[in-house]
Amino acid sequence: MKTLFFIPIFLFVGACATQSYKEKIQSIKEGITVVEPEQIKAYSATITSEDLKTHVYDFASEEFQGRASGSVGQKRAAQFLKYYYIKEGIKSPNGDSNYFQLIPSSYFVDGYKDTENVLAYIEGTTKPQELIVISAHYDHEGIDDEGNIYFGADDDASGTAALLEMAQAFNKAKKEGFGPDRSLLFLHTTAEEIGLQGSLYYTENPAFPLDQTIANLNIDMIGRVDKAHEESGNEDYVYLIGSNRLSTELHYISERMNDEFIDLELNYKFNDIDDRNRYYFRSDHYNFARNNVPVIFYFNGEHDDYHKITDTPDKINYELLEKRTKLIFATAWQLANQEKRIEADKAR
Repeated sequence: MKTLFFIPIFLFVGACATQSYKEKIQSIKEGITVVEPEQIKAYSATITSEDLKTHVYDFASEEFQGRASGSVGQKRAAQFLKYYYIKEGIKSPNGDSNYFQLIPSSYFVDGYKDTENVLAYIEGTTKPQELIVISAHYDHEGIDDEGNIYFGADDDASGTAALLEMAQAFNKAKKEGFGPDRSLLFLHTTAEEIGLQGSLYYTENPAFPLDQTIANLNIDMIGRVDKAHEESGNEDYVYLIGSNRLSTELHYISERMNDEFIDLELNYKFNDIDDRNRYYFRSDHYNFARNNVPVIFYFNGEHDDYHKITDTPDKINYELLEKRTKLIFATAWQLANQEKRIEADKAR
Protein backbone atom coordinates (compact mmCIF):
# COMPACT_ATOMS: atom_id res chain seq x y z
CA MET A 1 0.00 0.00 0.00
CA LYS A 2 2.79 2.45 0.82
CA THR A 3 4.46 1.83 -2.52
CA LEU A 4 1.27 2.52 -4.38
CA PHE A 5 0.84 5.70 -2.37
CA PHE A 6 4.32 7.11 -3.07
CA ILE A 7 4.42 6.42 -6.81
CA PRO A 8 1.53 8.75 -7.69
CA ILE A 9 3.07 11.47 -5.51
CA PHE A 10 6.36 11.13 -7.42
CA LEU A 11 4.63 11.24 -10.76
CA PHE A 12 2.62 14.27 -9.69
CA VAL A 13 5.73 16.17 -8.61
CA GLY A 14 7.49 15.27 -11.86
CA ALA A 15 4.55 16.49 -13.90
CA CYS A 16 4.49 19.77 -11.98
CA ALA A 17 8.22 20.26 -12.50
CA THR A 18 7.88 19.62 -16.23
CA GLN A 19 4.98 22.02 -16.49
CA SER A 20 6.94 24.63 -14.55
CA TYR A 21 9.82 24.36 -17.02
CA LYS A 22 7.46 24.66 -19.96
CA GLU A 23 5.89 27.70 -18.38
CA LYS A 24 9.31 29.25 -17.91
CA ILE A 25 10.18 28.75 -21.57
CA GLN A 26 6.83 30.13 -22.67
CA SER A 27 7.33 33.14 -20.42
CA ILE A 28 10.76 33.79 -21.91
CA LYS A 29 9.41 33.55 -25.46
CA GLU A 30 6.47 35.83 -24.73
CA GLY A 31 8.75 38.30 -22.98
CA ILE A 32 10.83 38.95 -26.09
CA THR A 33 9.71 42.18 -27.73
CA VAL A 34 11.68 42.93 -30.88
CA VAL A 35 13.19 46.40 -30.51
CA GLU A 36 12.89 48.73 -33.49
CA PRO A 37 12.22 46.08 -36.16
CA GLU A 38 12.09 48.64 -38.96
CA GLN A 39 15.50 49.96 -37.99
CA ILE A 40 16.91 46.44 -37.88
CA LYS A 41 15.68 45.94 -41.44
CA ALA A 42 16.96 49.31 -42.60
CA TYR A 43 20.47 49.07 -41.19
CA SER A 44 20.96 45.38 -41.90
CA ALA A 45 20.22 46.27 -45.53
CA THR A 46 23.55 48.14 -45.57
CA ILE A 47 25.29 44.78 -45.10
CA THR A 48 25.78 43.52 -48.64
CA SER A 49 27.37 40.54 -50.31
CA GLU A 50 29.36 42.93 -52.52
CA ASP A 51 30.97 44.70 -49.57
CA LEU A 52 31.61 41.42 -47.76
CA LYS A 53 33.29 40.09 -50.90
CA THR A 54 35.55 43.14 -51.07
CA HIS A 55 36.61 42.67 -47.45
CA VAL A 56 37.29 38.94 -47.84
CA TYR A 57 39.36 39.42 -51.00
CA ASP A 58 41.33 42.19 -49.28
CA PHE A 59 41.90 40.21 -46.12
CA ALA A 60 42.64 36.83 -47.66
CA SER A 61 45.18 38.28 -50.08
CA GLU A 62 48.85 37.59 -50.67
CA GLU A 63 49.69 40.88 -48.97
CA PHE A 64 48.83 39.45 -45.55
CA GLN A 65 50.78 36.22 -46.11
CA GLY A 66 48.39 33.95 -44.24
CA ARG A 67 48.30 36.18 -41.13
CA ALA A 68 50.25 33.85 -38.82
CA SER A 69 50.31 35.22 -35.28
CA GLY A 70 53.33 37.49 -34.79
CA SER A 71 54.26 37.51 -38.48
CA VAL A 72 54.72 40.45 -40.84
CA GLY A 73 51.47 39.49 -42.55
CA GLN A 74 49.53 39.52 -39.29
CA LYS A 75 50.94 42.96 -38.46
CA ARG A 76 49.84 44.24 -41.84
CA ALA A 77 46.38 42.78 -41.26
CA ALA A 78 46.16 44.52 -37.89
CA GLN A 79 47.04 47.83 -39.51
CA PHE A 80 44.41 47.20 -42.19
CA LEU A 81 41.74 46.80 -39.50
CA LYS A 82 42.91 49.86 -37.60
CA TYR A 83 42.76 52.12 -40.65
CA TYR A 84 39.37 50.74 -41.63
CA TYR A 85 37.94 51.83 -38.30
CA ILE A 86 39.66 55.21 -38.47
CA LYS A 87 38.23 55.75 -41.95
CA GLU A 88 34.75 54.79 -40.74
CA GLY A 89 34.99 57.08 -37.73
CA ILE A 90 34.62 54.20 -35.27
CA LYS A 91 36.64 54.80 -32.15
CA SER A 92 39.10 52.76 -30.16
CA PRO A 93 37.91 51.85 -26.65
CA ASN A 94 41.02 53.67 -25.49
CA GLY A 95 39.64 56.93 -26.82
CA ASP A 96 42.62 57.54 -29.10
CA SER A 97 44.22 56.02 -32.19
CA ASN A 98 45.48 52.96 -30.30
CA TYR A 99 43.26 50.12 -31.47
CA PHE A 100 45.70 47.41 -30.40
CA GLN A 101 45.83 45.28 -27.28
CA LEU A 102 49.43 44.14 -27.27
CA ILE A 103 50.15 40.56 -26.24
CA PRO A 104 53.86 40.32 -25.40
CA SER A 105 55.95 37.35 -26.45
CA SER A 106 56.50 36.61 -22.75
CA TYR A 107 52.84 35.62 -22.50
CA PHE A 108 53.42 32.60 -24.72
CA VAL A 109 55.20 29.44 -23.64
CA ASP A 110 56.25 28.29 -27.12
CA GLY A 111 58.37 31.18 -28.29
CA TYR A 112 55.75 33.03 -30.31
CA LYS A 113 56.36 36.68 -31.12
CA ASP A 114 54.48 39.73 -29.89
CA THR A 115 51.05 40.04 -31.43
CA GLU A 116 47.93 42.11 -30.91
CA ASN A 117 44.17 41.96 -30.67
CA VAL A 118 42.38 44.76 -32.52
CA LEU A 119 39.51 46.51 -30.71
CA ALA A 120 36.92 48.98 -31.98
CA TYR A 121 34.12 50.46 -29.92
CA ILE A 122 30.69 52.04 -30.23
CA GLU A 123 29.57 53.50 -26.93
CA GLY A 124 26.03 52.90 -25.76
CA THR A 125 23.64 55.78 -25.26
CA THR A 126 21.72 54.88 -22.07
CA LYS A 127 23.52 51.84 -20.64
CA PRO A 128 27.11 52.38 -21.80
CA GLN A 129 28.56 50.36 -18.91
CA GLU A 130 26.96 47.18 -20.28
CA LEU A 131 28.66 45.61 -23.27
CA ILE A 132 28.14 43.11 -26.08
CA VAL A 133 31.36 41.70 -27.54
CA ILE A 134 31.22 40.63 -31.19
CA SER A 135 34.36 38.68 -32.05
CA ALA A 136 36.20 36.94 -34.86
CA HIS A 137 39.82 35.89 -35.08
CA TYR A 138 41.90 37.43 -37.84
CA ASP A 139 45.02 35.26 -37.63
CA HIS A 140 45.52 32.10 -39.67
CA GLU A 141 48.20 29.54 -40.56
CA GLY A 142 50.72 31.71 -42.41
CA ILE A 143 53.01 30.22 -45.07
CA ASP A 144 54.19 26.62 -45.33
CA ASP A 145 57.78 25.46 -45.85
CA GLU A 146 57.31 25.50 -49.62
CA GLY A 147 56.13 29.10 -49.68
CA ASN A 148 52.42 28.35 -50.10
CA ILE A 149 50.06 30.82 -48.43
CA TYR A 150 47.20 29.68 -46.22
CA PHE A 151 44.74 32.36 -47.31
CA GLY A 152 42.11 31.56 -44.69
CA ALA A 153 39.19 33.02 -46.65
CA ASP A 154 36.57 31.15 -44.68
CA ASP A 155 38.80 30.72 -41.63
CA ASP A 156 38.35 33.49 -40.69
CA ALA A 157 38.33 36.29 -43.23
CA SER A 158 34.60 35.58 -43.48
CA GLY A 159 34.10 36.40 -39.80
CA THR A 160 36.41 39.39 -40.03
CA ALA A 161 34.42 40.78 -42.95
CA ALA A 162 31.20 40.28 -41.00
CA LEU A 163 32.56 42.35 -38.10
CA LEU A 164 33.58 45.16 -40.43
CA GLU A 165 30.16 45.31 -42.06
CA MET A 166 28.27 45.15 -38.76
CA ALA A 167 30.43 47.85 -37.20
CA GLN A 168 29.74 50.09 -40.17
CA ALA A 169 25.98 49.45 -39.93
CA PHE A 170 25.82 50.13 -36.19
CA ASN A 171 27.91 53.27 -36.60
CA LYS A 172 25.62 54.55 -39.35
CA ALA A 173 22.63 53.91 -37.09
CA LYS A 174 24.24 55.87 -34.27
CA LYS A 175 25.04 58.82 -36.54
CA GLU A 176 21.39 58.89 -37.60
CA GLY A 177 20.02 58.86 -34.06
CA PHE A 178 19.57 55.13 -33.50
CA GLY A 179 22.67 54.33 -31.47
CA PRO A 180 22.65 51.20 -29.31
CA ASP A 181 21.57 51.53 -25.69
CA ARG A 182 24.42 49.26 -24.62
CA SER A 183 27.98 49.48 -25.87
CA LEU A 184 29.43 47.28 -28.59
CA LEU A 185 33.01 46.01 -28.75
CA PHE A 186 34.25 44.62 -32.05
CA LEU A 187 37.04 42.30 -31.01
CA HIS A 188 39.40 40.95 -33.67
CA THR A 189 41.41 38.31 -31.86
CA THR A 190 44.88 37.15 -32.74
CA ALA A 191 46.56 33.84 -31.86
CA GLU A 192 43.36 31.81 -32.11
CA GLU A 193 45.07 29.23 -34.27
CA ILE A 194 47.67 28.58 -31.56
CA GLY A 195 45.21 27.78 -28.81
CA LEU A 196 42.71 30.64 -28.40
CA GLN A 197 45.46 32.75 -26.89
CA GLY A 198 44.19 36.13 -28.05
CA SER A 199 40.78 35.72 -26.45
CA LEU A 200 42.35 34.20 -23.36
CA TYR A 201 44.55 37.27 -23.00
CA TYR A 202 41.57 39.56 -23.52
CA THR A 203 39.45 37.83 -20.87
CA GLU A 204 42.39 38.02 -18.44
CA ASN A 205 42.89 41.70 -19.33
CA PRO A 206 39.48 42.90 -20.46
CA ALA A 207 38.95 46.41 -21.79
CA PHE A 208 35.65 46.40 -19.88
CA PRO A 209 34.63 44.33 -16.84
CA LEU A 210 33.49 40.83 -17.72
CA ASP A 211 30.63 41.07 -15.23
CA GLN A 212 29.26 43.90 -17.38
CA THR A 213 29.78 41.93 -20.61
CA ILE A 214 26.31 40.56 -21.22
CA ALA A 215 27.12 38.35 -24.22
CA ASN A 216 29.75 37.33 -26.73
CA LEU A 217 28.71 36.61 -30.31
CA ASN A 218 31.68 34.83 -31.87
CA ILE A 219 32.10 34.20 -35.59
CA ASP A 220 34.48 31.60 -36.96
CA MET A 221 33.88 30.38 -40.53
CA ILE A 222 30.51 31.51 -41.92
CA GLY A 223 31.23 31.72 -45.66
CA ARG A 224 30.95 28.14 -46.87
CA VAL A 225 28.69 25.08 -46.90
CA ASP A 226 29.72 21.79 -45.34
CA LYS A 227 29.39 18.37 -46.98
CA ALA A 228 26.24 17.39 -45.14
CA HIS A 229 24.36 20.43 -46.43
CA GLU A 230 25.84 20.20 -49.90
CA GLU A 231 24.50 16.66 -50.13
CA SER A 232 21.08 17.62 -48.78
CA GLY A 233 20.83 20.61 -51.11
CA ASN A 234 20.04 22.98 -48.23
CA GLU A 235 22.55 25.82 -48.10
CA ASP A 236 20.46 28.20 -45.98
CA TYR A 237 21.70 27.14 -42.56
CA VAL A 238 24.18 28.00 -39.88
CA TYR A 239 25.43 25.99 -36.93
CA LEU A 240 24.86 27.62 -33.55
CA ILE A 241 26.94 26.41 -30.63
CA GLY A 242 26.57 27.44 -27.01
CA SER A 243 23.42 29.54 -27.36
CA ASN A 244 21.63 27.76 -24.50
CA ARG A 245 24.61 26.73 -22.38
CA LEU A 246 24.59 29.74 -20.07
CA SER A 247 21.44 31.69 -20.95
CA THR A 248 18.08 30.22 -21.92
CA GLU A 249 16.95 33.71 -22.91
CA LEU A 250 19.84 34.21 -25.34
CA HIS A 251 18.86 31.03 -27.17
CA TYR A 252 15.28 32.14 -27.70
CA ILE A 253 16.25 35.69 -28.64
CA SER A 254 18.47 34.21 -31.33
CA GLU A 255 15.62 32.05 -32.62
CA ARG A 256 13.18 34.96 -32.59
CA MET A 257 15.54 37.19 -34.56
CA ASN A 258 15.97 34.45 -37.13
CA ASP A 259 12.22 33.86 -37.42
CA GLU A 260 11.53 37.58 -37.68
CA PHE A 261 14.18 38.61 -40.19
CA ILE A 262 16.29 35.86 -41.80
CA ASP A 263 14.73 32.37 -41.81
CA LEU A 264 17.89 30.27 -41.87
CA GLU A 265 17.94 26.71 -40.59
CA LEU A 266 19.51 27.02 -37.15
CA ASN A 267 21.34 23.74 -36.70
CA TYR A 268 22.33 22.70 -33.17
CA LYS A 269 24.05 19.44 -34.07
CA PHE A 270 27.42 20.56 -32.71
CA ASN A 271 25.92 22.07 -29.57
CA ASP A 272 25.37 18.56 -28.23
CA ILE A 273 27.26 18.20 -24.97
CA ASP A 274 28.60 14.86 -26.25
CA ASP A 275 29.73 16.22 -29.63
CA ARG A 276 32.98 14.41 -30.40
CA ASN A 277 34.32 17.43 -32.33
CA ARG A 278 34.18 19.54 -29.15
CA TYR A 279 33.66 22.73 -31.15
CA TYR A 280 32.30 24.46 -28.06
CA PHE A 281 35.85 24.44 -26.71
CA ARG A 282 37.62 25.27 -29.97
CA SER A 283 36.97 28.92 -30.77
CA ASP A 284 37.27 32.22 -28.95
CA HIS A 285 33.81 32.27 -27.40
CA TYR A 286 34.95 29.57 -24.99
CA ASN A 287 37.16 31.95 -23.03
CA PHE A 288 34.10 34.15 -22.44
CA ALA A 289 31.90 31.18 -21.56
CA ARG A 290 34.37 29.91 -18.98
CA ASN A 291 33.93 33.32 -17.33
CA ASN A 292 30.14 32.92 -17.30
CA VAL A 293 29.50 35.28 -20.21
CA PRO A 294 26.67 33.88 -22.39
CA VAL A 295 27.85 33.06 -25.90
CA ILE A 296 26.81 32.06 -29.37
CA PHE A 297 29.35 30.58 -31.77
CA TYR A 298 28.35 30.91 -35.45
CA PHE A 299 29.92 28.29 -37.72
CA ASN A 300 29.36 26.72 -41.14
CA GLY A 301 31.04 23.40 -40.38
CA GLU A 302 34.22 22.01 -41.88
CA HIS A 303 34.80 21.47 -45.59
CA ASP A 304 37.50 20.00 -47.84
CA ASP A 305 39.53 23.24 -47.77
CA TYR A 306 39.59 23.58 -43.99
CA HIS A 307 43.15 24.53 -42.89
CA LYS A 308 44.45 24.07 -46.42
CA ILE A 309 46.03 26.49 -48.88
CA THR A 310 42.90 26.06 -51.02
CA ASP A 311 40.68 28.03 -48.60
CA THR A 312 40.47 30.94 -51.04
CA PRO A 313 38.04 33.86 -51.55
CA ASP A 314 36.60 32.53 -54.81
CA LYS A 315 34.98 29.64 -52.90
CA ILE A 316 33.00 31.80 -50.49
CA ASN A 317 29.21 31.91 -50.89
CA TYR A 318 28.79 35.67 -50.48
CA GLU A 319 24.99 35.71 -50.56
CA LEU A 320 24.95 33.19 -47.72
CA LEU A 321 27.63 35.13 -45.86
CA GLU A 322 25.35 38.17 -46.09
CA LYS A 323 22.37 36.28 -44.61
CA ARG A 324 24.41 34.90 -41.73
CA THR A 325 25.92 38.30 -40.98
CA LYS A 326 22.47 39.89 -40.93
CA LEU A 327 21.29 37.28 -38.41
CA ILE A 328 24.17 38.16 -36.09
CA PHE A 329 23.52 41.86 -36.60
CA ALA A 330 19.84 41.48 -35.68
CA THR A 331 20.72 39.44 -32.60
CA ALA A 332 23.29 42.01 -31.49
CA TRP A 333 20.79 44.83 -32.05
CA GLN A 334 18.24 43.12 -29.81
CA LEU A 335 20.78 42.38 -27.08
CA ALA A 336 22.02 45.96 -27.18
CA ASN A 337 18.60 47.57 -27.06
CA GLN A 338 16.12 45.48 -25.11
CA GLU A 339 15.16 46.93 -21.76
CA LYS A 340 16.73 44.31 -19.50
CA ARG A 341 20.07 42.61 -19.97
CA ILE A 342 19.76 38.91 -20.65
CA GLU A 343 19.82 36.59 -17.69
CA ALA A 344 22.65 34.06 -17.40
CA ASP A 345 20.37 31.60 -15.64
CA LYS A 346 22.73 28.66 -16.14
CA ALA A 347 25.94 30.38 -15.05
CA ARG A 348 27.98 28.43 -12.53
